[in-house]
Formats: sequence, structure tokens, C-alpha cells
Amino acid sequence: MLTVALILAALAALLHVFIFYLESIAWTGPRARATFGTTPEGAQATREMAFNQGFYNLFLAISAGVGIVLVLTGHTSIGATLIFAGAGSMAAAALLLLVTSPNKRSAAIRQGIFPLFAVITLVLAL
Repeated sequence: MLTVALILAALAALLHVFIFYLESIAWTGPRARATFGTTPEGAQATREMAFNQGFYNLFLAISAGVGIVLVLTGHTSIGATLIFAGAGSMAAAALLLLVTSPNKRSAAIRQGIFPLFAVITLVLAL
């Protein structure tokens, strides 16, 4: 069960690294604009905000990733705490997106499913 939790946390972290890339590096490019439904003008106008938001996603991914490494190296308590903080924050952000922007339901579910199941599975494993 712990292995499943770590795999789900790793998938959540990888997804949030990709979101970081879209928001902080590729925000004004066609792929990011298509993903987030922005126009070239809108993307340019929100570039600084997206850049900052992307780093939030990266830091959550790093937190979960370091937690995974710590669990795998025998530091289960510290590692699990970092996974709970990183993946739990990812899941909470997805829930917030779901509640506040019903038109983004699909995106909220996609970004929240791995971290939610990682947290649940980690609770069951411990």
C-alpha cells in the first residue's frame, strides 16, 4: 500500500512540474494558451501572475518529491509529512478550483485526482 501511495504522489508531483512548465515557461505559447483557454493578449496580460503561480506548483511538487525520497530512505515520518503537505495542498487547490470555477471542473479533477488518492492511500498505509 505504501508503494502505491508513493507512486501516486510521484505522479502528482510530475503533473505539477508540467503545470509549472506551462505556467512559468510556456504561458504565452500555443500549448499553454490552448490548455488554459487564453488569448495571446490575455496570456501576455497575465504572464507575471502565471509565472508566480507556476512556482507554487513547482514547490508543491518538490515537497512531495523530497518526501518520497525520504520515505524510500527510511525517514518515513518526515517523508510522509512532506508528502501530506505537498500532495494535500495540491488536492486542496484542486478542490478550491472545483468549487470556485465550475467551468474548470475537468481541470480540477485532473490536477487533483493523483494527490487526493496519494493522501488517502498514504493514510491507509501508515
